[in-house]
Amino acid sequence: MGKKVCVFLVLVSILVLAIDAITVDRLNIWPMPKLVSHGEHRTLYVSKDFGLKTEGSKYNDASGILKDGFSRLLDVIRVAHVVDANFSGIDTSVLLQGLHVVVLTADDELRYGIDESYKLSVPDSGKPVYAHLEAQTIYGALHGLQTFSQLCYFNFTLEVIQVPRVPWTVIDKPRFSYRGLLIDTSRHYLPLPVIKKVIDSMTYAKLNVLHWHIVDTQSFPLEIPSYPKLWDGAYSISERYTFVDAAEIVSYAQRRGINVLAEIDVPGHARSWGIGYPSLWPSKNCQQPLDVSNEFTFKVIDGILSDFSKVFKFRFVHLGGDEVDTSCWISTPRLRKWLTKHSMNESQAYQYFVLRAQNIALSHGYEIINWEETFNNFGNKLSRKTVVHNWLGGGVAQKVVASGLRCIVSNQDKWYLDHLDDTWQQFYMNEPLTNITNPKQQELVIGGEVCMWGEHIDGSDIEQTIWPRAAAAAERLWTPYDKLAKDPRKVTGRLAHFRCLLNQRGVAAAPVAGPGRVAPEEPGSCYSQ
Repeated sequence: MGKKVCVFLVLVSILVLAIDAITVDRLNIWPMPKLVSHGEHRTLYVSKDFGLKTEGSKYNDASGILKDGFSRLLDVIRVAHVVDANFSGIDTSVLLQGLHVVVLTADDELRYGIDESYKLSVPDSGKPVYAHLEAQTIYGALHGLQTFSQLCYFNFTLEVIQVPRVPWTVIDKPRFSYRGLLIDTSRHYLPLPVIKKVIDSMTYAKLNVLHWHIVDTQSFPLEIPSYPKLWDGAYSISERYTFVDAAEIVSYAQRRGINVLAEIDVPGHARSWGIGYPSLWPSKNCQQPLDVSNEFTFKVIDGILSDFSKVFKFRFVHLGGDEVDTSCWISTPRLRKWLTKHSMNESQAYQYFVLRAQNIALSHGYEIINWEETFNNFGNKLSRKTVVHNWLGGGVAQKVVASGLRCIVSNQDKWYLDHLDDTWQQFYMNEPLTNITNPKQQELVIGGEVCMWGEHIDGSDIEQTIWPRAAAAAERLWTPYDKLAKDPRKVTGRLAHFRCLLNQRGVAAAPVAGPGRVAPEEPGSCYSQ
């Protein structure tokens, strides 16, 4: 009998008790599932040939989404350790041979509102022993894989992956259909590998929308085939994304169950547009908002959205509409004359611009998301296909849904990641349905989003600014309300464990004990920081 097998037989009971006491008693799953139960003292060991079974599944995986997801699962449960146990001496009754995945829907189109539920079970016995995962869609199955990964621990003594406290049963689905994270590639360029790492990290917390704030005042980094001079507004020749790059980001995210919401912010935040096309500026000396009097402005918007429709397949497009300073329209004689001719003041011109941009988006098959200023100024004029994106503060969602429009919550006093003084506890306790008691109105709050604005963010610090605070919001958006902690102190240990798990997976998540992007204070265990 080999040395490692002897160690296995002698230490197994001690190790199981230790694992139980240290980790599983605290139920270290994040975000918390809808329903979860587990056994007491039995542990399974993941076979060296742990495999994927799909018998009975209606999903044939022609695109390889499940196969790739399973491969990623093996990578994250190993957390880069080498599995070097002597499996020949381990009783097959405690060997978990694989995962049997049954997906009940044949297609893998990632649509808004798709069923993301799943059922996961890990038995305590079988001949052979297989975990079982069932989901209506492949994207629900991917969430189930993420939960399974959090049941697994690397046993350093035996050099094997184990699943303690079997049997496990998890029945789960998200509370909100929209669970977003905004990234900003205008204030600082984010290289493609950085964006992909952010997407990977989102899957660990079950976020499902990457809101890509692509362009802004400072730069226009994306190639637009219909108007190729627009990306002359990029910071440099190398800080750009080709249109093929954009398609790659969308595909990469989609294969992980994440929609990409593209944003062009109009009419404000658009000075960079005029680097390539100066006629989009009101004047050379007054460069934003976009020229409301120029038909070319709307032709460019139409061209951008036409190009977007070929790549960004999410139901929604974000048209911004926030922080519009109309003084350039008043101070430019040519525009002032146009306003007079059309019997408009500047606020009416702002409404005219937003509504016309909305109609262009609708003509390309999109529904629209606009920042809340559009609602605050002329909410009754907005298309009924508008989702109002709250950001200025609390109370807005209540007004939006009372008007019959949908809402996304991102109030800056709680869910802006660039506000480094906002703690994870504030993120956790921010409730999207505050003061909304009517069930039909509650359904109009489609979810929420944490925003990683890029003024002080680039590839060097984005991960530790997003995590772990984004995870606190992710649980708020995923977990049923009655399962959420009423006191965030009750989840501190579990969030710390998730933060350490992110570190183990190569995500530079900051310590829990402190504000955003805080550094570890002194030597110590990851779990205590």
